[in-house]
Amino acid sequence: LDPNEIRRAMPAAARRRIGMLELHWKLDSTSSELARRAGDLPDLGFVFAEMQTAGRGRRGRSWLSPPASNLYFSCLKRFDGGYASLSGLSLAAGVAIAQALEDCGVRGIGLKWPNDLVHGDAKLAGILVELGGEFLGPCHAVIGVGVNVRMPRAVRAAIAQPVTDLEGICASATPSRNRLAAAMVARLCTVLDEFARAGFGAFVQDYARRDALCGR
Repeated sequence: LDPNEIRRAMPAAARRRIGMLELHWKLDSTSSELARRAGDLPDLGFVFAEMQTAGRGRRGRSWLSPPASNLYFSCLKRFDGGYASLSGLSLAAGVAIAQALEDCGVRGIGLKWPNDLVHGDAKLAGILVELGGEFLGPCHAVIGVGVNVRMPRAVRAAIAQPVTDLEGICASATPSRNRLAAAMVARLCTVLDEFARAGFGAFVQDYARRDALCGR
């Protein structure tokens, strides 16, 4: 990953909108890094890591993060309202990541409530939203994203559910991680600003079109 390449690949509007973009070789967790610094960082600040030693998934599960293989990043988004106004935020973030994958030529992505992106029935990516600040507002969300780009076979075998990666889906057409990162940052900027303005109602139809559990 290269922060300069990520910025260059982003639309000009997104480059102007992001608060900051950092890349670290190794962190305990990109979300933990943002949470520790939340009081000092700007809105729409992004932190990437090539490796996480304590990546987190839903319900306290660990997120396995082999080095320089996948995408691990988190975004800090500030909201004027309180926690109650953030219902559906993880689903809206899922829409943004699905849109970014589609921008990069990846088709057939589904959203599995509440925070997984799947291809077929196999997990491709996960989202974890953690809230901070005042319960009644203002508050902030740290939105952690992990995307399997090239998942090593040994790591895949250690995961207790079906998983896939972009290399398996796209083969020789797998987009570069810098291109993927740029698309995801750009889509998150647009979606999170719209969510702050209109809430999840603005994304109901986008989510419904990708709902992997619909009718099941």
